Amino acid sequence: MNPIHEHYLSLTRRRFFGRAATTIGAGLGALSLGSLLGGSNALGAQDTALPQGPHFAPKAKRVIYLHMEGGPSHLDLYDYKPELRRRFNQDLPDSIRKGQRLTTMTSGQSRFPVAPSMFRFQRAENRTGGVWLSEILPHTASVANEIAFIHSMETEAINHEPGITFFQTGNQQPGRPSFGSWMSYGLGSANANLPTFAVMITQGQGNMQALAARFWGSGFLPSEHQGCKLRSSGDPVLYLKDPPGVARLDRRRMLDLVGALNEKEARESLDPEVDARIAQAEMAYRMQMSVPELTDFSDEDEATLALYGEDVRKPGTFAANCLLARRLAERGVRFIQLYMRGWDQHGGLPGEIQLQTRAVDRAQAALIKDLRRRGLLDETLILWAGEFGRTVYSQGTLTETNYGRDHHPRAFTVWAAGGGIAPGISYGKTDDYGYNIAENPVTVHDLHATLLHVLGFDHERLVYRHQGRDYRLTDVSGRVIPELLA
Repeated sequence: MNPIHEHYLSLTRRRFFGRAATTIGAGLGALSLGSLLGGSNALGAQDTALPQGPHFAPKAKRVIYLHMEGGPSHLDLYDYKPELRRRFNQDLPDSIRKGQRLTTMTSGQSRFPVAPSMFRFQRAENRTGGVWLSEILPHTASVANEIAFIHSMETEAINHEPGITFFQTGNQQPGRPSFGSWMSYGLGSANANLPTFAVMITQGQGNMQALAARFWGSGFLPSEHQGCKLRSSGDPVLYLKDPPGVARLDRRRMLDLVGALNEKEARESLDPEVDARIAQAEMAYRMQMSVPELTDFSDEDEATLALYGEDVRKPGTFAANCLLARRLAERGVRFIQLYMRGWDQHGGLPGEIQLQTRAVDRAQAALIKDLRRRGLLDETLILWAGEFGRTVYSQGTLTETNYGRDHHPRAFTVWAAGGGIAPGISYGKTDDYGYNIAENPVTVHDLHATLLHVLGFDHERLVYRHQGRDYRLTDVSGRVIPELLA
């Protein structure tokens, strides 16, 4: 069917039923139903698109997604390849590279010299006999027994923008809803005073890739499901404070007046975005009270602050954002996304990656420990991932202590922990060069399907109809990986 014709046909049906409901006095019944379904008031503060709800009993109630933007080197962090030291500066064999796609940054190189990691690896205890982790991740090693390491991740994208888009939305093309938006739509809100989906960004060290707001956008889902970005300086949310000379009662009266006009427009147009606008205005009003309390760490004890390290006292650092993520989680926020920039290390990798891990290692381990001791880890799913890995061969100048690595989508490591994920395991393997997957490949759609499963969703049934087609986070593929489930 022509999508424009379908839109007008749908609009006509909505007008008919909307007017019929008004005629028989169903408006009051709708308000009562909204209250029973968890709406906070009769002004539209509840979700305008009712959540689907889980398909079966979930193991996890929320997600904390730690995205390492730029593509962290799995070979210097998680994928131990000791034999590479004997192959230092040797050309990567054609039998390994197999003519695979390269970026324009290394496709013109005459040689592909093998660059072993300059870092030592240490065995960390876990439930399956131990896992080898880089010496620059000592704190992460201390929680290895809580983590499922996936060493056989692969993606279709070879550049940052489509790579991040793919991990966030399940498609390399812009315009689809983000993972967090799907969870807002699927799970609904558990706290009427805070957004369902919150986003925080940390500026890292080194080469920074652009972060587009569409990475946490709602796509074609109703706009109240988009992520709310919390800023690290000034007001956490823009315009959170009333302007000078405007009292809170004045703001309330203004919202009531604008809300009445919007409700009139909603009745006449039956446009769901008008309802979303009403809901967002009410949420912003409530956030004036809830957000300042959320971002005030003065009620945290010294032991907790020490757990995250000194950086936790500096707004915008990864440590501060991890503690803020825990505070959001315990207040019922469904999806919390932390972006850590600066992992795009085409040159000078050893120095830059040490700065990056110094910023994230202690904080991400502290987040796991903090959630565990508060009884929240078993119902909180944590995902740690970049958009791809890095090549085993060096880009540019190679020495034993200095090298760079290009983008590598064919094989890399991500990890998950918490609600519904099997703790203390390693899944999948790469070949001797960390270049190709040797066992148990995991696609982006497989990962999404598995994470949705622990959140109580059949990934093939969490759908939204748009322009005549049912869309889903996993597009038209994906499988749940049972070995990753607790």
